[in-house]
Amino acid sequence: MIVAFARHLHEFYDINRAAGFLACTRPTKPAMSPPSPNVKPLIGAEEIERRVSVLAAEISQRLPEGPLTVVGVLKGAFMFTADLVRRFDRELQCDFLTLRSYGDSTQSSGVVEVSADLSLPIAGRHVLVVEDIVDTGLTLRYLRQILEVRNPASLHVCSLLDKPSRRQVEVQVDFVGFSIPDHFVVGYGLDAAQVYRNLPYIGVVSATH
Repeated sequence: MIVAFARHLHEFYDINRAAGFLACTRPTKPAMSPPSPNVKPLIGAEEIERRVSVLAAEISQRLPEGPLTVVGVLKGAFMFTADLVRRFDRELQCDFLTLRSYGDSTQSSGVVEVSADLSLPIAGRHVLVVEDIVDTGLTLRYLRQILEVRNPASLHVCSLLDKPSRRQVEVQVDFVGFSIPDHFVVGYGLDAAQVYRNLPYIGVVSATH
């Protein structure tokens, strides 16, 4: 009887130890970034998620079949690019390049610098450029020029945000997430002096910041 009790006690201990281990290792929902007191929300996280899904479906329907390279423009488009490509049900390559036109200012300088170029060739491939925002159009015009000479099979541009009131040159933007007023916005990858990129929503920086 004592032996049987000891065996049951050992089994009970093993079961509870396993339950405790599973509780510790079970995936938990990541904590969301708290709202920033310096940023007034403009587009919420759930609205962004819905719009990205719609954009992915629209892009999938319109882009030709064949080899596809998705080019994310760093740094601002890194979140948008990641969320977008996860919704594509086709084989593709991801590549990135880095352009600078703002520096740490809130106004575009109009001077575009290539900090890091593509690592893969795009000749003969369909290319989808993923931008965070198009405002003056100067950066996108330059980007189109340097990519078109590399002879892609096709070249399309998807921008999360568009500020048509700021346009200085006409540029083709094939897919747009949201058209917004002339505000300096941050969050969901966009920054102000390298902060606020981690916000899950898009917001307007307060004038007092």
